[in-house]
Amino acid sequence: MVAAVFHTSVHEPTVPAASAAAVPVKSAVPPAKAPRVPFDWRGLWLRVLPPVLGLALLVGVWALLTMNSTAFPTPLATFDAAVKLFADPFYSKGPNDQGIGWNVLFSLQRVALGFGMAALVGIPLGFMLGRFEFLSRMVNPLVSLLRPVSPLAWLPIGLLVFKAANPAAIWTIFICSIWPMIINTAVGVQRVPVDYLNVAKVLNLSEWKVITKILFPAVLPYMLTGVRLSVGTAWLVIVAAEMLTGGVGIGFWVWDEWNNLNVKHIIVAIFVIGIVGLLLEQLLIWIAKRFTYDEH
Repeated sequence: MVAAVFHTSVHEPTVPAASAAAVPVKSAVPPAKAPRVPFDWRGLWLRVLPPVLGLALLVGVWALLTMNSTAFPTPLATFDAAVKLFADPFYSKGPNDQGIGWNVLFSLQRVALGFGMAALVGIPLGFMLGRFEFLSRMVNPLVSLLRPVSPLAWLPIGLLVFKAANPAAIWTIFICSIWPMIINTAVGVQRVPVDYLNVAKVLNLSEWKVITKILFPAVLPYMLTGVRLSVGTAWLVIVAAEMLTGGVGIGFWVWDEWNNLNVKHIIVAIFVIGIVGLLLEQLLIWIAKRFTYDEH
């Protein structure tokens, strides 16, 4: 009896479960903060410094070679000419006297028309060649025969058919930029895993469903590579075509400045052509990254 009383007197009162759960438990250890990631200065220098050094090396060699030259302009003289050109790049004093900005825009317009028509024809044709073996065996010899033809060889055909310089230049862009899209798209379709197509047969999918739901997502990286190659080819061809056809455009502008013996403007045009081509390529690379997904 005494033991029972003693046990009862020293027993601590129990807290109900609901009350214990309601009491917040404070942790003595504060929550750890996320580690602060330092800025990657080394990566920034590796991205910025090498191109700057390469450009500086080019300008330095150019300055050394033209130090005592009277025929070839120096970098400083070319820069002064560029400042004057871009002070008013969109002036217009007649059909044959327009600023460099208008000439670039007219060239880009021709490239967009020719390239757009090539994409409308080349990408579907590439899907058909990759999908149907009989059609591929029939058309591949023609592609192999016509693809190596020089771009300017197609220009007289365009002049003969269209009787005008502008559609002939667009035709040249079309016929020269269509081949990379056909070939790359067809190769992408042929490399689609057979298992995907077998599943489509089991599910009894229509040909349109197979193309849109299976082939198109798998072929998209190949197709965008063909588009990049086609745009580069189109921008190269338009300059040469405009030199021969005349009119308004960056190619004609370069040829006109050569007739005026204005070498400084020709060098400026070379840099402008290169920068525009670089911007077009970077735009397509950005689009490709947006629509290409890596497999994990």
